[in-house]
Amino acid sequence: MATTTTLKLPDPLKARIASAAGYAGKTSHAFMLEALQAQTELAERRREFVDAALKAREEVAQYGLVYDADEVFSYIQALSQGKEAERPAPIKL
Repeated sequence: MATTTTLKLPDPLKARIASAAGYAGKTSHAFMLEALQAQTELAERRREFVDAALKAREEVAQYGLVYDADEVFSYIQALSQGKEAERPAPIKL
């Protein structure tokens, strides 16, 4: 079920939206819905990223294990090229 929401847009922004929407072959309404959807998804992904980073920080504080970034990069690069590679070992802080 859709509900109605009113947005008060400054005239210059409303004109820019209308122009961009027209260029994209969409109505201003569809253009704004897509923009709101995209920004909502971005905010949700950002929140998930920060939550994962905070969890990782807690794990490092709890266990004191980390990986050398250069070793991890080299490992991933070798795997992506189909080469055999030894998995990096965790380092105790």
